[in-house]
Amino acid sequence: MRIDILTLFPASVDAMMNVSILGRAQERGYITIKTHQIRDYTTNKQMQVDDYPYGGGRGAVMQADPLYRCWAHVCEDAGSRGHTIYLSPCGRTFTQSVARELKDKYGHLILVCGHYEGIDQRFIDECVDEELSMGDFVVTGGEIPAMAVTDAICRMVPGVLPEEECFTEESHWAGLLEYPQYSRPDEWHGRRVPDVLLSGHHENVAKWRKKESYKRTMLRRPDLWAQFDEKQLKTKSEKKVLAEAKSEAEAILAAEVEKAEKAENAAESPLSLIHI
Repeated sequence: MRIDILTLFPASVDAMMNVSILGRAQERGYITIKTHQIRDYTTNKQMQVDDYPYGGGRGAVMQADPLYRCWAHVCEDAGSRGHTIYLSPCGRTFTQSVARELKDKYGHLILVCGHYEGIDQRFIDECVDEELSMGDFVVTGGEIPAMAVTDAICRMVPGVLPEEECFTEESHWAGLLEYPQYSRPDEWHGRRVPDVLLSGHHENVAKWRKKESYKRTMLRRPDLWAQFDEKQLKTKSEKKVLAEAKSEAEAILAAEVEKAEKAENAAESPLSLIHI
């Protein structure tokens, strides 16, 4: 997997992409991550890459030509036209399934980081294959989204992580949130690790983790849970774990509703209006 990142701030991206897991993976040849300074491809002495927007308005727009020159150099260096992505709040939302799709379909990605008020639409029309958004919010540049996309994709490349389970057991891989994690000591500030995790019974640990994953998704991401297909559970044991998760989740919700009602009643009580 090769990922080229077109940016005005290559040092910031390199500082994150060349250390830890991704740094070691590059050293071992599993992935290649290259940053490219867009300013190096300007044709003016000031190395200007932006100008005022046609039609007026605030800010500046990144010009098409420096972007194109940088993009063309990357394609020439790679020997092919990489799948080009512009990080933009106007794109489809980036998810784990999108990361898997990009990893499986393409061996070379080019990520374009915008800045200021965005980039000239003509470059998008000519060179960009798709736009990706990190969600319904705006950041000052495309560098953080580009690093997030790169990390999410590269960690799934064989060899980057020691085992496939390192990412298949995590949140969003199967449409579920990950179960809670605990480490030593077994008691901290009066809070104990669940007994099942200390039991050494691997089957029970696996069932507990699956149940907690179900519960977390039900309670925290009902939108994800609505997409979960219960028909995929074939065995009695799997169905039992799901039934237990539903029962416990319902109990938690009922307790939260009761707590909220008590708080509301207390606020409406005449005694609550007395000022001391």
